[in-house]
Amino acid sequence: MRPLTETETRAVFEKLGRYIGENIQLLVDRPDGTYCFRLHRDRVYYLSEKLLKAAASVPRESLVSPGTCFGRFTKTHKFRLSVTALDYLAPYAKSGLGRITEHTAQYQGVVVFSMADIPLGFGVAAKSTQECRKVDPMAIVVFHQADVGEYVRNEEALT
Repeated sequence: MRPLTETETRAVFEKLGRYIGENIQLLVDRPDGTYCFRLHRDRVYYLSEKLLKAAASVPRESLVSPGTCFGRFTKTHKFRLSVTALDYLAPYAKSGLGRITEHTAQYQGVVVFSMADIPLGFGVAAKSTQECRKVDPMAIVVFHQADVGEYVRNEEALT
């Protein structure tokens, strides 16, 4: 487990910035302590500094998951968010689509909520707010990135 390099940090923060904007700072400096991002086996984990110190005593090959997996780097070094980050993105989301947020731009990162404000997944807006008001009910509004159903569909692949 190691800290992210500058290019890895930039890739992670750019991806997070699409969904939560400047609220990335609120993920790191929380009232309950300082949190950080660490890389382990091409996966980016979000964990507290206290947990980081405890994980340092575990041998690298024995360490399975030091914190919450936020995503992974692909073989082409692109960062891909995982559904396990949803609970951390939802409170800080710039745009949500249970009831669509005003002034949502096309291709903006969005978090999809149920009508009871339960986060269901996230993706990229296929249409702006104005276009969504005019489309038929079967039109594509969000390009899928991840959703809570991934736990069931890809149970053996998620670690």
